[in-house]
Amino acid sequence: MTDFDLGFDPDAYDAVIYDLDGTLVRLAVDWNAVADDVLAVYAEHAVKPPSDGLWDLLEAAPEYGIADAVEAAIAAHEHEGARESRRLAAADVLSTDRATRTGVCSLNAEEACRIALQTHGLEDRVSAVVGRDTVGTYKPDPEPLRATVEALSADPERSIFVGDSDRDARTARRAGLEFARVNPPESRTEDAA
Repeated sequence: MTDFDLGFDPDAYDAVIYDLDGTLVRLAVDWNAVADDVLAVYAEHAVKPPSDGLWDLLEAAPEYGIADAVEAAIAAHEHEGARESRRLAAADVLSTDRATRTGVCSLNAEEACRIALQTHGLEDRVSAVVGRDTVGTYKPDPEPLRATVEALSADPERSIFVGDSDRDARTARRAGLEFARVNPPESRTEDAA
């Protein structure tokens, strides 16, 4: 049992969907190093990067035909970071929650999500996992969250998305779900994946 309070009763919803990084776990990822590796992919392909922002680089990659290489560079860091991740307080609530419809919707790669859940013994508590690479778009586009709700056979109007960032709040709003912000002391700040 945990002393952490989500601020809502999970049993009041058909489905509770969680963000991963910064909400359930904290991936051990140096995001600056990830951006550097992605910039190296751009350089290897003689492509001038649109910015030095990681998510800008990811979004622009298909335009230059380097989407797979950029995704691979990011995912490699996320996979390792998932293995070394730290469990956060909200994961303790998840592991004791008896709701059958629980999912994860993350800006991280799906496999990284699965690795982190397995690392912390949470894989049996989650019925659906949707990552950045699961559907054709990623947060804050609502499609990944809608896909998670659909995979759980839940009603969006009776579902809630739990996250730690403004990006998560926008995603929930766009998908028509309630949103609960969770900021345990060990969570990272704005725009966590």
